[in-house]
Amino acid sequence: MGNLLKVLTCTELEQGPNFFLDFENAQPTEGEREVWNQVNSVLQDSENILCGLQAYKGAGQEIRDAIQNPNDFMLQERAWNSVCPLVIKLKKFYSFSLRLEEALQSLLECLTCPPFTPTQHLEREQALAKQFAEILHFTLRFDELKMRIPAIQNDFSYYRRTISRNRINNMNLDIESEVNNEMANRMSLFYAEATPMLKTLSNATTSFVTENKTLPLENTTDCLSTMASVCKVMLETPEYSSRFSSEDTLLFCMRVMVGVIILYDHVHPNGAFNKSSKIDMKGCIKVLKDQPADNVEGLLNALKFTTKHLNDESTPKNIRTMLQ
Repeated sequence: MGNLLKVLTCTELEQGPNFFLDFENAQPTEGEREVWNQVNSVLQDSENILCGLQAYKGAGQEIRDAIQNPNDFMLQERAWNSVCPLVIKLKKFYSFSLRLEEALQSLLECLTCPPFTPTQHLEREQALAKQFAEILHFTLRFDELKMRIPAIQNDFSYYRRTISRNRINNMNLDIESEVNNEMANRMSLFYAEATPMLKTLSNATTSFVTENKTLPLENTTDCLSTMASVCKVMLETPEYSSRFSSEDTLLFCMRVMVGVIILYDHVHPNGAFNKSSKIDMKGCIKVLKDQPADNVEGLLNALKFTTKHLNDESTPKNIRTMLQ
């Protein structure tokens, strides 16, 4: 069965069983291969997406010059010609989120379907579990970068204002063949989110549960809570974390743990912070707080600002205090 090792076989905690999952080496079996190939075709583009986002410089100066000099045609043209390629790039990022959404739902279908329990699926389909983790890892990396680039929303707002004005003036707008009004509306909603990729995955997970009415909700939430438990154990237990060949895998585990917590919080009616939650939230937050602050600031902020139930009355005060 590869490198998934059950580490607390005799203990069924309230948070569920704990596992060590080798995120570095899990390989697909023949039974996993078809879905693995489909998801891999998406994931293999993820680094290019991140590199493109990291290199995003924006057209702030050109836009300021154009706004300050509304009658200078050359400055207007310069700003427009600077913004249009950036909008094409933003469309590429948005389109990738749709592919990621579809990949996530394919993995959820495999990891939650009867007759196996989510725990059995994680044991049998380790390579798919690894891909699920890779999607979450990418998602949090993308959103951490996006939050540091206010130029994205400024550029897109300028684009929308300018294209509306130019349309009124009956100007030729070649870019509309790439980004029509409907696409621009959807992109605008996407980039208005503080964490757009995470919001996409949360919506995708919620839709998966809603559309699969014959599948018990617990199949999905147990899959998420078990993965949170997997990551927590690997992070807090030197015996297991020392098995990784790279320190980057620890940050990978942290991102995955936070990602599945957020998905669980959006899908479960009572959320992740409730006392009845199958996720040990105090333990998970403590694991994050024990890491270097620079590594976890964005992750703690994600828990504070993108979860749904943190501020519910049923959330224990000490949980909220830990996240302050």
